[in-house]
Amino acid sequence: MSLLQQLGLTPDTLSNKLATSRVLVVGDVMLDRYWFGDVSRISPEAPVPVARINRMEERAGGAANVARNIASLGGKATILSVVGDDEAASALSRLLAADGITASLKRDPEISTTVKLRVVARQQQLIRLDFEDAPSHEILADKLDEYAAIVAEHDVVILSDYGKGGLTHVSRMIELARAAGKPVLIDPKGDDYSKYAGATLLTPNRSEFRQVAGSWQNEEQLNAKAEALRSELNLDALLVTRSEEGMTLFRAEGALHEPTLAKEVYDVSGAGDTVIGTLGLMLAAGLPLPQAMSLANAAAGIVVAKLGTAVCQQRELFAL
Repeated sequence: MSLLQQLGLTPDTLSNKLATSRVLVVGDVMLDRYWFGDVSRISPEAPVPVARINRMEERAGGAANVARNIASLGGKATILSVVGDDEAASALSRLLAADGITASLKRDPEISTTVKLRVVARQQQLIRLDFEDAPSHEILADKLDEYAAIVAEHDVVILSDYGKGGLTHVSRMIELARAAGKPVLIDPKGDDYSKYAGATLLTPNRSEFRQVAGSWQNEEQLNAKAEALRSELNLDALLVTRSEEGMTLFRAEGALHEPTLAKEVYDVSGAGDTVIGTLGLMLAAGLPLPQAMSLANAAAGIVVAKLGTAVCQQRELFAL
């Protein structure tokens, strides 16, 4: 029996629902650049490998990868973010347009677009180089005004926090979305979650949750810590992604666990983007949270078998 059949869904019905589902993604976007090559010698200048580059790729990363996953699953994604006024921003715009994503990228001439450059040889990263700046207050205020104007046009809001400064006004964004009756899903960052109070759902990974709530020895302690945080922040739910242990959803009704469906783990980068993107889209399509979690868990199992910042295609998810 397929996963959709287990959930009482049919591919045609779900596909039609997804096609009319609108998700607004706000947060820190970045350009992921990959330089692929071969290493056959050590540099005579220093004891480091010499990579001869033979192929280059560019992918939209960060919050833009959340939007990519929504679009690849057949939904309508709008992304709102701040970038520099540079070549990397133009590259991001082209990539997002090619994926059918509606993008409003505010250009700040005072900063550089966040770029992560990875040098890969024999399927292994040799080094990652990061280029980034925080956006200006004026640009962020302008972005907040646009957010307020368009939030009601969408079914679900996803706030993707990568700690780059794009979600400086996150508390106000939660307030505006909830006032418009829209669920707010947040991929959190840092050790202060008080700014996310009032959101519908947070999706920290295991290490992020431990940083905020402290360590636990067993499931009972984990449940207690999760419920305490959920209650403190007035969240409808908390979803902790737990790598090889799957993911656990904590709600007032109790905890619900999904074991991992990953058959092969090749690269976990971007898996959190896939989880929250899939979750948000399925909720926008009207699915209840437990069903949405099952599909998000399955989508994550698909992308971790791919190299780099990857997406789950609708046909891949429906084939499970």
